Amino acid sequence: MQESISRAPATPDSRGTGTDGCFAELDLALVDALQAAPRAPWSRIGRALGVDATTASRRWERLRANGLAWVTAYGSAKSTTVAYVEVRCRPRAVESVGAALAEMPWVFSVDEVAGDFDLLASVAAADLPSLGRSVHGLIGDLDGVRSTRTRLGITLYGEGGDWRVRAMEPAGRAELSAPRTARPTVYSARLHRGPTPEDEALVAALGVDGRLGYTELGAAAGLSEHTARRRLQRMVRDGDITFRCDLAHPLAGLSTVVLYRTAVPHTHLEATGNALARMSEVRLAVSVSGSDNLLVMVWLRGLHAIDPFEAQLADRFPNLLVRDRTVFLRSRKRMGQLLDTSGRTRGQVPFGLPRV
Repeated sequence: MQESISRAPATPDSRGTGTDGCFAELDLALVDALQAAPRAPWSRIGRALGVDATTASRRWERLRANGLAWVTAYGSAKSTTVAYVEVRCRPRAVESVGAALAEMPWVFSVDEVAGDFDLLASVAAADLPSLGRSVHGLIGDLDGVRSTRTRLGITLYGEGGDWRVRAMEPAGRAELSAPRTARPTVYSARLHRGPTPEDEALVAALGVDGRLGYTELGAAAGLSEHTARRRLQRMVRDGDITFRCDLAHPLAGLSTVVLYRTAVPHTHLEATGNALARMSEVRLAVSVSGSDNLLVMVWLRGLHAIDPFEAQLADRFPNLLVRDRTVFLRSRKRMGQLLDTSGRTRGQVPFGLPRV
């Protein structure tokens, strides 16, 4: 249940009403507002959009109910070992392998791609040895898998939680918190301090609905409202939890996802990663192991946008060499959310580290 949800009829809005299968202008602005302030009260969100709180909450409930947009939460990247696993499958096994990967709690994203591999699995583990055992055993032993290649995440410059749809008016943006600036996060080689069971329960509940009020959150996590509030505020203050508003991007006009494997001289890596993370198209910029030391994922408005974007890369980053481009055919899972072929969420797999 959302915070302060009202189901009273909304006042008419001149920016369109949308349908169950697409985004109206106000819907995109609403997503933008919740990307800036995922747990802000509806009164504040409404002021930023120029509508009343009832309209904002009602439209969000429609988007969420139809799987078009959602607010989720997950643990901070700073305490996790992360890798990006390229999976090659036997013919006709991509569907079954992709479905199996999506059900694994420690595989937080799964994408089917057109390139020199078939599936990209984004995975997390407690440390390097368990990462290796999990990739080679749990993924490598799946029926239909021919081979895997693992790229260890080293420094995260920007991720999907930093990305903005940029649909609000400037005055509305000023009403909410300032846009996030990319802050590089170094992934961990081992889990130094695991979360408490209470914190894990809070993250799990917020992973399903990141806007749960404290009463509902406490009930879902088996805690009192006071304890849920105190623990969550501490996790936010310490940077132990990340909130993120996401959307069915193909239905919002962002039909093309491209992953670039690039090489950047080490002396230019940090500056390049930080600059890329500030680009409007970039959803992920992360340094990784291997000679292709920087992965860049972008959302574009069609295949026709690839060449202009790459021309922009060449102009802005002369030290960046694009080694390979991989186009996504579909995303099966994104940060624990199971997606249909249109990008709508259809369920969630709670995160859990591999036990091997």
